[in-house]
Amino acid sequence: MTLTNDPTARVKDERTEPAISTPAVLGRWWRAHVMADVNHVEVLERVHDDAGWTPRYLFMILMSAGIAVLGLLLSSPAVVIGAMLISPLMGPIIGLGFALSTADAPQIRRAAVALVAGSVAAILFCAVISLMSPLQNVTSEIAARTRPNLFDLLVALFSALAGAYATIKGRAGTIVGVAIATALMPPLATVGFGLATLNGTVFGGALLLFVTNFVTIAITAAVMARLYGFASALSPKQSWWQTAAIIVTFLMLAVPLGFSLRQIAWENLAGRQARTAVAAAFPDNARISQLEMNYEREPIGVSATVLTPEYRRDANRVAAREFARLVGRQATVNVVQYRVGVGDAEAAELQKAGESAAAARTVAVESERITDALSIAAGGGRDRITIDPEAHRAVVQAAPLPGATLDTYRALEARVGSVVRGWSVQIVPPALPLPAVQVVDDVPQLSGVIWAAQRRGAAVEVSGTNGEAVTEALAKAGVTATRGSERGALRVAWAQ
Repeated sequence: MTLTNDPTARVKDERTEPAISTPAVLGRWWRAHVMADVNHVEVLERVHDDAGWTPRYLFMILMSAGIAVLGLLLSSPAVVIGAMLISPLMGPIIGLGFALSTADAPQIRRAAVALVAGSVAAILFCAVISLMSPLQNVTSEIAARTRPNLFDLLVALFSALAGAYATIKGRAGTIVGVAIATALMPPLATVGFGLATLNGTVFGGALLLFVTNFVTIAITAAVMARLYGFASALSPKQSWWQTAAIIVTFLMLAVPLGFSLRQIAWENLAGRQARTAVAAAFPDNARISQLEMNYEREPIGVSATVLTPEYRRDANRVAAREFARLVGRQATVNVVQYRVGVGDAEAAELQKAGESAAAARTVAVESERITDALSIAAGGGRDRITIDPEAHRAVVQAAPLPGATLDTYRALEARVGSVVRGWSVQIVPPALPLPAVQVVDDVPQLSGVIWAAQRRGAAVEVSGTNGEAVTEALAKAGVTATRGSERGALRVAWAQ
């Protein structure tokens, strides 16, 4: 600035000086007070030492994978956490992130080889353990790692921030390594389980989760390294391309995972609405014991078990209509009803729980066996069956069977009743034509007509000559019968 006594000149000179922007001030402060405290050479040496393939690394990753898959098979979060405590994955993945930030090709290859080889070894080791295990069910711990969403990406992001910061500040250790292992080791073990059981859904979902977390952690570590000045040797053009690649990669991961999270949130909401819809079909003192959703079906499948003081024949239809109103989508509702008394359903359930456990299991097994037998015999689904375990009574609304007559359903009822002794089994047939009335020794044979009318609870109409005797016989059996035309052959049909 030129010295002068002219105030106007001084103002003009001050206006021509460039203003210092806030980002520039923050950048200077960051370099002077944060980056200056970091020993870049020492940090890089430490990172490179932990990023390679060693016998110790292989041994520890196999032990960690073995503990993780056992924890998943046992559905034990505590055992899974134990696997994270000894996982060595933090070293190679932080090393890869730092190598990406500095564009160090040899170190990128070295860390990538350690990660890929270790991951393959862990997957194969978990697959061998899963093959040898008598427990091969998809537990809740396994299922939780088959549908990656945006929250999983955030877990990996925060894990990487913690790991990279601790590495730069020289405070890395077992506890920080657990954060990295949380996002990587359980998905790896789940991939091994899916491979062993040939479960494509588990294998693919867990592999996608692992790749998502792996990429997120590596990129986040690279960003942290850049913030702390480890990428100072890069040219402006290299820095720009690296920044663009990081942003694009994060968007490619975040967008589909965001849609996945949205779908999971919708399914949770639909599950709550389904419970409300099923409850709307029953009295207030009924209780929903179990509810399952099948979102892969079209329309959506809703299966529920309800403890109710009274049967509702139209429960499936009412629940489906209410679900469509609440959710805006159609659903196939299958409600299995158990009558638990005329009092408060919850109190009845507690009373039943206090009874003998063996007796309760026996009733449940019998009910399931009868449900299976009736659904097969009557050609209908489980939604057509009503079970009353207390009264040992089962009723099925039979579906039409090709070529079947009312006599066919009557024979089916007798056959199923002989198999499930001690239970009253009733098959309600469809409204098929009533059997012809045979007269033997001037006595009309009406057993088939009476059975069908009683099961359906419907009235019949008797037409033709000598119909008065038939009408009286049906009335004595409790069947509502009306007199039709008196001309023509004797016949019985459903009343209109």
